[in-house]
Amino acid sequence: MFGYVTVNRPELKVKELELYRSYYCGLCAELHRRYGRKGQLLLSYDCTFLLLLLTGTYEPEETQKLSRCIVHPAIVHRETSNRFTQYAADMNVLLAWLKAADDWRDERKQSAKLLAMLLRRDYLKIRERYPRQEKAVRENIQALYREERREQRSAASFEGQAGSEKVAQILARIDKTAGYTGRFLGELCVVREDRWAEDLRGTGFYLGKFIYLIDAYDDLEEDRKKGNYNVLLELQRALPESFEDYVRQILLDTAACCCRVFERLPIVKDVELLRNILYSGIWVRFHQIRNGEEKEKKAPAYCDMAYRRQI
Repeated sequence: MFGYVTVNRPELKVKELELYRSYYCGLCAELHRRYGRKGQLLLSYDCTFLLLLLTGTYEPEETQKLSRCIVHPAIVHRETSNRFTQYAADMNVLLAWLKAADDWRDERKQSAKLLAMLLRRDYLKIRERYPRQEKAVRENIQALYREERREQRSAASFEGQAGSEKVAQILARIDKTAGYTGRFLGELCVVREDRWAEDLRGTGFYLGKFIYLIDAYDDLEEDRKKGNYNVLLELQRALPESFEDYVRQILLDTAACCCRVFERLPIVKDVELLRNILYSGIWVRFHQIRNGEEKEKKAPAYCDMAYRRQI
């Protein structure tokens, strides 16, 4: 599901890209320190964003150092870390374990089972350290699983309904299903309940919904061929000619809500880097899909001006 919350590199200044890499490398180093090599393999753009978001909100003291890594042993790079780097690393592992457990339950992937076994001891420690966050992720993933199975069994329930009524119910289902991811990501964005907790939770909530929807859009063709459930399939069947416009508008509305809440946060430090991600980076994969490009290709993206007008 994850991996969509990244930067739009062509739109970044050189110093902003270097800054982003320094936080990314800092998180990678923390994962190695706390969880070994297996932790580094879990490194995600999403938790790098979480680190940047919390850093911008609270502006903690930071440490920087020059280092080399096993991936790029000939290159000296900068690592930036602060008190939220450990939190982001823990959330990275929490998400990875629950995702692996979910994949094993859903698809019986042996690789997912192995990863869940490798991470189980670490997961139990994180659950004890962050019970609110762990509960939110676990319960919402389970609720999402039940909702998807229920919707898959009742896929024919729209038959015989009028066009507008049918579309309205499909959109309501899409919103409800995406909300499960929004709720648990919102909880991960809240380190403590303070004056900024509501806006951090709101930013994560709408971002989580966006991630779920763009992932469904990304997997649409594969899910249709394999007969898997996809929350967007009914909408595509109901509106074959205007489906693409509907999906784009749903994503625009969701991302606009995310950015409106984000802009209420007191972020000054590295705010343009965060805006690059929220206004532009999260759309990279969307434009790749529209252009028929594979995930591996690093196609340039652009910030949709219609999106900016909704903020």
